[in-house]
Amino acid sequence: MSAPAGSFAAGARPYLLAFAAGAAAVAGFGDWPLFPLPLAAVAVLFWLWLRAPSPRSAAWLGFAFGAGLFLVGVSWIYVSLHRFGGMPAVLAGVATLFFCCAYNGAFPAAVGYLQARLAIAPAARLMLAIPALWVLAEWVRTALFPWLVLGYSQLDGPLAGYAPLIGVFGVSFLTAVIAGALVTLAARRSRTRLVALGAAVAIVAAGGALRTIDWTTPYGEPLVVGLLQGNIPQDLKFVQERYPATLATYARLAESSGARLIVLPEIAIPRFLDQIEPAFLDQLARRVTARAGDVLVGVPVLDRDGRYYNAVVSLGASPQQAYKKSHLVPFGEFLPPGFGWVVTVLKIPLGEFARGPEDQKPLAVAGQRVALDICYEDAYGAEIIRPLPEATLLVNVSNVAWFGDSLAPAQHLRISRMRALETGRYMLRATNTGVTAIVDPAGAVVGRLPSFTEGTLQGNVRGRAGATAYVVLGNYPVLLACLAIAAASVWTGRRERTKPRAGAGFRAGA
Repeated sequence: MSAPAGSFAAGARPYLLAFAAGAAAVAGFGDWPLFPLPLAAVAVLFWLWLRAPSPRSAAWLGFAFGAGLFLVGVSWIYVSLHRFGGMPAVLAGVATLFFCCAYNGAFPAAVGYLQARLAIAPAARLMLAIPALWVLAEWVRTALFPWLVLGYSQLDGPLAGYAPLIGVFGVSFLTAVIAGALVTLAARRSRTRLVALGAAVAIVAAGGALRTIDWTTPYGEPLVVGLLQGNIPQDLKFVQERYPATLATYARLAESSGARLIVLPEIAIPRFLDQIEPAFLDQLARRVTARAGDVLVGVPVLDRDGRYYNAVVSLGASPQQAYKKSHLVPFGEFLPPGFGWVVTVLKIPLGEFARGPEDQKPLAVAGQRVALDICYEDAYGAEIIRPLPEATLLVNVSNVAWFGDSLAPAQHLRISRMRALETGRYMLRATNTGVTAIVDPAGAVVGRLPSFTEGTLQGNVRGRAGATAYVVLGNYPVLLACLAIAAASVWTGRRERTKPRAGAGFRAGA
């Protein structure tokens, strides 16, 4: 006999709620200051986990949340694969579904399963164990895909004050702690309610106070910068007939800028450096040399051994220098072993870049020491701090045109804002189609060009010296603390196996 339709609907309701919560959380990772929304969404998931009848059910709830979060939040993967990569629509859809659910959705599923296996007090599970497991899962997941880390959603709220101390993963941990505190406040136990309320208030208040601290000091004189946005259509970028128009666009934008430091986007000129007309490069250099300035040009560079790099090269008053990208994009810039077949379905030129060295020095240009990063390299905070505190400015060059008019550019801007806040430096973003922006050391956007327009963003910035705690210590304190909490939770649970299941007698509700 089949189950009644009403029973099936009731049984599916928690998973639909988890999926909806994950999907709603995406709004907190865009342009809008909706930081309470992801926190509330995670609290809903924690509440569902607390009521789950088994570890398997908790795992499926986590999977449903992750499916909602990533299917909505990174649906732009499909745009890249199909529209610009040339992958057939059905295959691109399957690949996107697999990546969003089977890979990314597996991590909140694992957290759900593991937390349900812990025989510890519910308040400790909600406010310590789950946040620790969440952060560890995020850290492992971001080795391949560093998008939608919970801490990024809190940039406009009081918890952002912790970023210069403990970085984005630390902010993720505290966000999850407050989410657990909200669920604990909904419980009937007065003692745990008071503890949860006190912890949440203290965390928020301290975060607000930390936001008033200036962690670094000015370095050098104010600098006029010009960030060029060529708005070259992605489907025309590598068309040979379009090449002269691309040169003309960037020559015109550079000519109109009076900046001392001019920055072009990632692979702004789609030819190897030694194949670009010398007259064009000389024109760029002459424009800034008179002001003792420099131009940073995104361009592929070919070495004597035939290897080519996604690079940024300086031209102008300073000796020519180069930064070579070291953290390459899988399938976009290199093919992992066993995936050679992808070449037959994707139409991405220059798809096998070599890796640049990891320990590259900042570029000494325009009176500053500039730490370069290309494309999604700025999503890895531990890598951005390598050239610090020597570097006085951060510069990111990107070409997010691969993702069209999607959520990706706004999400990437939010990542860049976190790097500026963690390091106490200005972040200059030069992109092909957007978002080209200037971000101050507090993580605020102080200048921005409209997307999908041609233009130059000009502004005044100032280098910064010194080191935040995050620059000195990186992610180690947070990750070690989370490992310690997870280990202590397992050890405590083993001692209390004879006691009732952690969720018994502790139910959310009025």
